[in-house]
Amino acid sequence: MAPNDSAAQQASDQSADRDLLKQVALGSAAAMRDVYARCSARAFAIGVRLLPTRADAEEVLQETFLEVWRRAREFDPARGGLETWVTTIARTRSIDRLRSLGTVSRMVDGVAQQPPPVSATPPSPDDSASAAQDQARVRAAMAQLPPEQREVVLLGYFDGLSQSEIAKKTGQPLGTVKTRARLALEKLAVLLDAPPASASG
Repeated sequence: MAPNDSAAQQASDQSADRDLLKQVALGSAAAMRDVYARCSARAFAIGVRLLPTRADAEEVLQETFLEVWRRAREFDPARGGLETWVTTIARTRSIDRLRSLGTVSRMVDGVAQQPPPVSATPPSPDDSASAAQDQARVRAAMAQLPPEQREVVLLGYFDGLSQSEIAKKTGQPLGTVKTRARLALEKLAVLLDAPPASASG
């Protein structure tokens, strides 16, 4: 009897999840609040575990539930429960954020580094042209940042200061420095991900 009860309960849960997501798809704020209440803690825990700052995790949490709202019609309870579906979205969003921040950091670090010692084998013309193009793209992207965000990036990547040191140097609260750094990296990620502008543009 117990296995039958378990199967019936599972079927009931799947039906309830499907109905709840149908309401979300129809724009029900109450249904969305129910989904958030059930799943937000686990989704946030994934972001905290994977991402470098709590602020990143909070933003990914917001992005996760915006995606839940947009994709509610796609939910298939046969492929897993509601919590599993939401946490999968949160994990994917967190990994996307990590890749984005990592790509920007590597490109900015490359520009910030001093030229390497002259070696016996000079770089090929193609390597030199590629490096010069990367540097030009980073500098052009940096120029589009608001001054306060650009200052944080310059002090952090070019002068090698920690965020705490930047806060002391600028007289800004540490939270403000962290926010400016995050916003700067997000904007750089968008700018650097765009194809290079043509010479005629």
